[in-house]
Amino acid sequence: MSATTPAQHSDQPGRIMSGEMAEQPAVLRRILDEGAPRIREIAERIAARNPRFVLLTARGTSDNAALYAKYLIEVLLGKPCGLTSMSTTTAYGAEQDLTDVLVITVSQSGGSPDLVASTEAAREAGAITLAVTNNPDSLLAAVSEFHIDVLAGPENALPATKTYTAELLALYLFVEGLRGGDGAAAKVLPELAQQILDRGDEVKQLAGRYRFAERMVITSRGYGYPTAKEAALKLMETSYIPALSYSGADLLHGPLAMVDNISPVIAIVTDGKGGQALQPVLERLRGRGADLVVIGPQAEVDRASAGFALPTEGVAEEVQPILEILPLQLLAYEVTIARGQDPDAPRALAKVTETR
Repeated sequence: MSATTPAQHSDQPGRIMSGEMAEQPAVLRRILDEGAPRIREIAERIAARNPRFVLLTARGTSDNAALYAKYLIEVLLGKPCGLTSMSTTTAYGAEQDLTDVLVITVSQSGGSPDLVASTEAAREAGAITLAVTNNPDSLLAAVSEFHIDVLAGPENALPATKTYTAELLALYLFVEGLRGGDGAAAKVLPELAQQILDRGDEVKQLAGRYRFAERMVITSRGYGYPTAKEAALKLMETSYIPALSYSGADLLHGPLAMVDNISPVIAIVTDGKGGQALQPVLERLRGRGADLVVIGPQAEVDRASAGFALPTEGVAEEVQPILEILPLQLLAYEVTIARGQDPDAPRALAKVTETR
C-alpha cells in the first residue's frame, strides 16, 4: 500500500475498508485478464437472442451500478432500459410479459430474497435473466439463466468499495460485448486507479472541509450521475452526514434553493458530454456562492474553490465513473475518521440486507 493511502494497523478504525479500497487496481486487472473472456462469451450468447429491451434490478450500491449500466445500454446500444420496482412482483404479485426481455440483476452477495424472487418471476415470465454478483455460489446466480462473477474477492467491510468498481467494469465489458466491442477503453483503468489511490493525502486535506458539515449536496450529469448517488450513499452510511444526490438538471428544478454560501457542494464533472451538460449548473452554483468542490478534469478543478483532479485525458467518458468514485470513497473514509467514527462498523447496517 502507498504511504499516502490510509494505513492498515490492526487496531485502526477503518482498516478493513482501507485495505479493500487499496485492492481495487488489482481487482480491475483481474477482471480484464481473467473475467473478460467469460463476460464476452455470455454477451455474445445473449446478443444472439436479440432482446427487445433491458430491465435492471438491484438495491443499494448495486442499484447505482445498475444505473450506470442503464446509461451504457441506452447510449451505446440504443435500447430502451429501465430500473425495476421489485415490490410490483414481490408485494403486489403483478404478472408481466417479459418475453425476449433481458433482465439483469446486480448484487454483491446475491442473497437478498427480493432480488431472488423477482429474478425467478422474471424468468417464469419469459425473460432472459443475467445475474451479476461477487458470489457464484449464491441463490441469485442459481436461479438466473446466466451469471457473471465480478471477481472482487471477499469483501468484509460493510461499505462496499471494490465490489462497486468491479460491478461497473463487468457491466461495461458486458455491454461492449453485446455490441461486438473489445472493451479496449478499459485497459488503462488499473494503472490510473492506482495513481488516484496513491494521492490519499490530497483527499485527507479535502476531508477537513466536511468534518463539521451538517449536510452535503452532490451533483453530476450523464455517466457521472451514478457516481454522485454512490458517493452520497458512502458518506451517509459511514459518516452519517445527510448527503443529497441530484442530477444537475434536477438540482435546478427546485433543490438549488437550499444551496447558499455555507452549503458544501461536490460536483462530479465527467470529461465529455455529461460534463458539458453540467456547465450551466456549475455557473448557477458559483453565482450562489456555494462552497463548491469539483471532482474532474484539472481545468474544472482550477475554476472551483477546491477539488481533486482526475487523470481523464484520453479516457473514454463511459469508463470514467470507475475512476471518479475512488477519491469519493477515500473522502467518505477520511471524513468518518475525522469525525471520530469507524467506517468498518456503520451503525444499523448488515453486509447482506434481506429485503423482501
